[in-house]
Amino acid sequence: MTTANALPAMGAHDYTALMRKIVGLTRYTVFVPAIAAIIGALVLMVQGSIAVVVAMINSIMNFTPLKGVIVEVLTAVDAILLGTVLLVIGYGLYELFVDTEIDVPPWLQIRDLDDLKSKLIGVVVAIIAVVFVGVLVDSTRAGDVLAYGAGAGAIVLGLGVFAWATKRKPDTTR
Repeated sequence: MTTANALPAMGAHDYTALMRKIVGLTRYTVFVPAIAAIIGALVLMVQGSIAVVVAMINSIMNFTPLKGVIVEVLTAVDAILLGTVLLVIGYGLYELFVDTEIDVPPWLQIRDLDDLKSKLIGVVVAIIAVVFVGVLVDSTRAGDVLAYGAGAGAIVLGLGVFAWATKRKPDTTR
């Protein structure tokens, strides 16, 4: 008796069912990047929070000028906002691919990639605004502020156009 004869014959339906099962299980590979994004978010948020506390302590103990404190705090807030981006990505990937019943606030619920995209664009715009304010406070030349402002405005405009152009129309046939 050969090995080929010992195995039961599989029909085309059996292969299709097996492939569906294998392909369906690959969605769980998103678990690793989702958890990595969440861990990265937590690290950035902790570091940003510590930086805010350190900036406040330094400003009181060393009489740091207000401009310096503002730049330090804005840099820390930038790290916290970047952590927020990673958190949204992590939650979104997990919710889309692994577990749709994750307990998150309603504003963070992600039903499809369009939801994830719009939430990410919102947080990226906030980061751009914080970076621009940091440049505005720290810069001594109007040309620098104008250049950064024009660049930031172009990015925000581009993101807005992208969001508008790729927005899915609601299905009215149901």
